[in-house]
Amino acid sequence: MLRRYDTQYSSQLTSPSSSLFTLRQREMLWRTARWGVVSVIVLGMVVLTLSEEINKATSTSTKSPSSYAPKFVDFDDKTLVSRIAFGSCSNQSAPQPIWDAIIEFDPQVFIWMGDNVYGDNKRPSKILGKERTIGPWKNAARFYHSTKEELQRRYEIAKTNPGYVRLRQKSQVIGTWDDHDYGLNDAGKEFEQKKDNQRLLLDFLDEPQNSVRRKQAGVYASYMFGPKGKRVKVIVLDTRYHRDPLFSDGTILGESQWNWLENELNGPQSDITIIASSIQVVSNLSAVFEPLFYMESWGRFPKEKQRLFNLIDNSKREGIFFISGDVHFGEITRDECGAGYPLYDITSSGLTQSIEKAVPGPLAFLVRLIAWIAPSTMRVFSSDCRFRSCIYGQPNFGAIEIDWNATPPSVKLEIRDVNGEPAASVHFSLIDLQNQQFKNNTKNKRYLRQGYFRNYNHHCLPEVQLPFLVRYRLTFLLSAATVASVTTLVVLASTVVSTGKIFLKKFKVD
Repeated sequence: MLRRYDTQYSSQLTSPSSSLFTLRQREMLWRTARWGVVSVIVLGMVVLTLSEEINKATSTSTKSPSSYAPKFVDFDDKTLVSRIAFGSCSNQSAPQPIWDAIIEFDPQVFIWMGDNVYGDNKRPSKILGKERTIGPWKNAARFYHSTKEELQRRYEIAKTNPGYVRLRQKSQVIGTWDDHDYGLNDAGKEFEQKKDNQRLLLDFLDEPQNSVRRKQAGVYASYMFGPKGKRVKVIVLDTRYHRDPLFSDGTILGESQWNWLENELNGPQSDITIIASSIQVVSNLSAVFEPLFYMESWGRFPKEKQRLFNLIDNSKREGIFFISGDVHFGEITRDECGAGYPLYDITSSGLTQSIEKAVPGPLAFLVRLIAWIAPSTMRVFSSDCRFRSCIYGQPNFGAIEIDWNATPPSVKLEIRDVNGEPAASVHFSLIDLQNQQFKNNTKNKRYLRQGYFRNYNHHCLPEVQLPFLVRYRLTFLLSAATVASVTTLVVLASTVVSTGKIFLKKFKVD
């Protein structure tokens, strides 16, 4: 109707004396406004869905197979270990084709990094109604815990998955938990069901009934693999059982676990030490994504993170690197100033859950664009990365390969996709993980943190110390896009009102 009217009265509306927009101007404005509306909707969808992923999707199924599969493999300390796989964030009710790629990698050890099942539940996102779960007036939590029986059934579904059963026939399985298998999203020491749920996790991992893990407060543990001279130690942390509330800058591990970790790092030596943390150690992307959304990491507990690095440094233990999960994407980061040598953290997340699966396929490029725009001072950028951001947002697992025959021995860390192809990787010699006298000097460490030595500046500056405009550039860009779109809508509405007045006036004249 609007287009026909414009045609009929085009001579009047485009006359030199008219104060209205020309037809071409109005059509251009209409097109701009239309794309502005689309931009607001698309940006809103991406931010909301990414927030949902960072807050983690949960399972809705409680269907239960009849029994657990038996335990098959248990390596002793004489077996040479050269291939280790790890993964996290596995929804027991989702398809799990990735086990084929993991089995093809042929790991001797597989490490669960947490969210091994999704044992809590999530209410719908509602702004209005009896249960309002989002907005400043919300009156109900988004997540709530399952009963012990429900969580046990979900573990049974996960443990009897055919792909996982095949893996357990050939690999030793160890691991820890994160929040969803702990029992509740983002939960810490306050969670009341943690004792019962600890038993369920240990049953899932086939922990012996007489294991000390069944008697202690928390699921932390350590393992030693391989003969002398080719030893691999795996230290599995518990970042849930003793953790203080978020934003408190309190403790993550609790004093009992800290004392245990100190003994482990100062105990019998190993050529390689892998510290498994369910949450990221080196990366702190919350510092650049806030206030859009937050992710858990050691960086949100800066005193605990510094204590961890100091403990590693003081132990003089060499060959340490971290593995982590939780965030629904894969990433490799490195801190050059945390200890006497670079500290790598390879994050693999998730086996089924990923940030790109949370948005419609055609919008996946926006997720990659956001990952590229967001600044990172610790990420390892390489031409080997699948995407320019060196973040992999599709289902993945972590792969560790140790070449004991090389001189000196070397390590390859990879993030692999569902087909077993690498999406990001780093390769280094064990010599690179030995204490360097230059960086052990306290004065030089301070200079490194402050960026005096250009070669180390990129991997020394924490994200929270980035210049203000750099740190929040993603927030600024999204805010500017939103303001531009809203402005376009306001102009469009004003134009529609003005045009409507012309119509009414013309009809009255007629």
